[in-house]
Amino acid sequence: MRHGESTWNHERRIQGQLDPPLSDRGHDQAHELAERLAGTGISAVYSSDLSRTRQTAEPLTELIGLEPQVLPSLREVALGAWEGKTREQLVAEYPAEWERWSASPSWDVVPGGEGTGPFRARVEEVIGSLLERPAAGDVVVITHGGVIQVALAMVVGQSLHGLFPYLIDNGSISVLQRSGERTVITAVNDTCHLS
Repeated sequence: MRHGESTWNHERRIQGQLDPPLSDRGHDQAHELAERLAGTGISAVYSSDLSRTRQTAEPLTELIGLEPQVLPSLREVALGAWEGKTREQLVAEYPAEWERWSASPSWDVVPGGEGTGPFRARVEEVIGSLLERPAAGDVVVITHGGVIQVALAMVVGQSLHGLFPYLIDNGSISVLQRSGERTVITAVNDTCHLS
């Protein structure tokens, strides 16, 4: 699941690994997610350590009586000098980089950022380890849009260079289903629970 709307999502600021809280709308989305998933046989909840994901997890974990397991490796990509800035600020302060980003989006363009290779390796490692853990029911992972992009690309064997092919809305659910050695995608960006 992608976290609910944060105050910076609302302001259209780049978040990366900075830590704004959920907006009022984000709290509503977290409660709507919890209501949708309550009673579905969840055996574990994992969350990034950033506030927006932990706050998204709270209503669900209260309803089902499970403490979320916090994993810093589920954090969003580090976006270096761009974190906290709006698009207008990026255009003004980083015109060459913004032009490159606009022509072919890549985390490698961002000054001081984590970069595509290290981010993808981090996400593939944590998602791979979660898929290997035995579970008696569904496992919920509350994370960030970039992490979900990488997880989906990992399943289909797709490169992310120059393309972020999936729309991942705040408060959405995407589902990876593991059966033996095979993982399939059964849902992407499901928001039918959101008002």
